[in-house]
Amino acid sequence: MDRNKELEGKVAIVTGSARNIGRRTAMELADAGAAVVINAVSAKDLCDEVAGEIEEAGGKAIPVLADITKQEDVDRMTKTTVDAFGGIDILINNAAIRTKSHFTELTMDEWIKLREVALDGGFRMSMACVPHIIARGGGSVVGIHGMSSYTAGPLGAHKSAVKCGMAGMIRGMARDLGKHDITCNVAVVGRFETERTGSSGEVEPARTNLDVPMGRNGTPQDMANLVRFLVGPYSRYISGQTIQVNGAAMMPH
Repeated sequence: MDRNKELEGKVAIVTGSARNIGRRTAMELADAGAAVVINAVSAKDLCDEVAGEIEEAGGKAIPVLADITKQEDVDRMTKTTVDAFGGIDILINNAAIRTKSHFTELTMDEWIKLREVALDGGFRMSMACVPHIIARGGGSVVGIHGMSSYTAGPLGAHKSAVKCGMAGMIRGMARDLGKHDITCNVAVVGRFETERTGSSGEVEPARTNLDVPMGRNGTPQDMANLVRFLVGPYSRYISGQTIQVNGAAMMPH
């Protein structure tokens, strides 16, 4: 097998892939030979840009704008993927929103909005894609989470609850789908250099946190490397796991 094209013939959907980790992951899977669906809710120019870069490099990609909190959008994206590439082998549940609120000020609307994207959206995507993955004889589902979901960072009780819920769902999926040769894992992002959209709607610069034992922030490429491994042929007995990518910033038992 060509290790440089180990995903040749595979089809992947990466939600939230217009920029940052999702973007780099989509490009890495394409580099491995997969046809990739680039997704965002409304960032058409960015999605087109990612798909264009992949195609210029000789890969296959299409941009699909879809809101994963809406079932009709999920169904449309799934159908578009199958129509374009013939099936689905890989799902990367990466889409997320970032909100911060002290627990005493947290509103039900904030709770529901975060849950609808990070948990319900991942559930909708998984339910829509898994039958296609089964039909292809197996594949992979990866959920991407943040380290603060596990460390219970400040102003994020709702985020911790929702992300841990997704991790529990993926472990349950690993139990149920193992017989179909579908691996299901969670990849957890540590302190990474990524752009974020602030409350004003403006893109904020990457944050610098160098109090990490390895002496640097992680990069989107660090996560993309792990995801490429987890969905590839060299990790077919790794399933139901939560894998931390944080430069030793957190070492759970």
